[in-house]
Amino acid sequence: QVHLVQSGGGLVEPGGSLRLSCAASGMNFKLYTMKWYRQVLGKERELVATISSGGITNYTDSVKGRFTISRDNIRSRVFLQSNSLKPEDTAVYYCSTSAYGRDFWGQGSQVTVSS
Repeated sequence: QVHLVQSGGGLVEPGGSLRLSCAASGMNFKLYTMKWYRQVLGKERELVATISSGGITNYTDSVKGRFTISRDNIRSRVFLQSNSLKPEDTAVYYCSTSAYGRDFWGQGSQVTVSS
């Protein structure tokens, strides 16, 4: 069974930085695209960033130049480095992957950007 366990998140002032981490188990991590989503209460979940098995990255326009997704295939982890954070980045962030015919999700990490 695939498990995704997140760490990081919290409260940060506007302009600050946070790093989210997601540890995967139960899968051959290096073979799969990993994703970070975020969701604001009452809104649809938004795809923030993806990183392919080959390390190709993509970002939603609102975070380009501020967020960086990366992966460590040795330790089966994916990261989201978030810089120059804005209040509108406030959300619950989820790591995710699609494997063995279904989607798997981390438990979610609250990121709050506020002064």
